[in-house]
This record gives sequence, C-alpha cells and structure tokens, in this order.
Amino acid sequence: MLTNSSDIRPLHHIAVLHSIDIVKTVARHDFGRPTPCGGWTLLDLLAHMTVQHRGFAAAARGAGADLANWNVDAVVDAVRADHARAYADAALDVIDAFAADGTPEAVFELPEFGAGATVPGAMAMGFHFVDYVVHGWDVAASRGQPYELPADVVAAALPLVLAVPDGEFRSGQGAPFGPAIAPTDGDDFDRILRHLGRRPDWAQRYSTAARR
Repeated sequence: MLTNSSDIRPLHHIAVLHSIDIVKTVARHDFGRPTPCGGWTLLDLLAHMTVQHRGFAAAARGAGADLANWNVDAVVDAVRADHARAYADAALDVIDAFAADGTPEAVFELPEFGAGATVPGAMAMGFHFVDYVVHGWDVAASRGQPYELPADVVAAALPLVLAVPDGEFRSGQGAPFGPAIAPTDGDDFDRILRHLGRRPDWAQRYSTAARR
C-alpha cells in the first residue's frame, strides 16, 4: 500500500511538468514505437497517460465514479491530432485539481480499482505521483533518449514504489505493473524501475533486438 505522511504535491508537480517536456519531444512518426509497457505503442501510452490525468483530476473534484472520465477512447483522437497539447492540458488540469485546499483529506473514487473503490486523497496522489515518475521514463525509453528527474523527486518516489507489493497477481491481465525484476539494486531510479517490472536498459535491449 502506498502511504505518505508529507504533502507530495510539490514533488508531484515537478514530475508531471517533467513529463510534459518529455512528451513534447515526441513526433507523430514515433506513435508506432513500442514501449516498456507490454503491448502498447507510444500512441497507446500517451492516450493512457492523458486520460489518467483526466480521471484523477475528476476524482480530486468528487467525480471519479463517472467512468466517462477514465475512457481512453474519449481522448485518443485528440492525442493523435495534437499529442503535446492534449497531454499538457490534461497534465496541468490534474496539477490544478490536486492543488485545491483539502485534497489530501478528500476521498477519491477510483473505479479502475474496482466498483465503488475509494482511497484517501493523499494515497491517491501517491499513486499518481509514482505513475508519472515512471511513465515519463517510459516515453523517453521508447524514443531512446535520456531521462533524469531531480534527486529529491526520486528519493520521495522510492519508498512509495517499494511499498507496492509484488506477487503472481502482477502477471495477470490488467495488472498495473509487471513482476519485479531482479536484481533490485543499482541507483535509486533503477530500483524504482526494476520493482515496477521495468528493465533500466530496455531501450538498449530493444534497439539491439530490432537490428537482428
């Protein structure tokens, strides 16, 4: 379970703004690229990231139970038409929603966790923070480009990530993360990636495999 006793929002803000910068580097001809998210193209990933911002923003405002706010089909055309703008608009919207007074104490409805699922606002923002620390890397890895977050962002994300349980359930369809990958050492960001089922050298591995 993700928990956090301090206000994660300032560091969340940095991570999400960084993801905006990464998404701006994507060109339309990149949409078909594979990503570290198994089976997803880069277009699939960008649409997922965009709608998740919209869903969490709605949840922060008390409308998370409305499944329309989580429907990726509702955003994919906008992402395909102008991914940088669609993504940035959604990212800035969730930052604005999280910034409201009382958000950490609010109850977020998150139907993707099951019908009627609710979590405390602070925990929900922790989920979202972890997702965008890693999804920014997913986009960068898909394009084979560097990705680096400030050390304080990585340090704050690491204990939240390590609190995510591992197990066979992560191999099931719809699991948010793949099984953790050993070894779980390396620098803090490598530990984050491996615990969430990603190989830090994914871009190099894919590039080598593509040339064979």
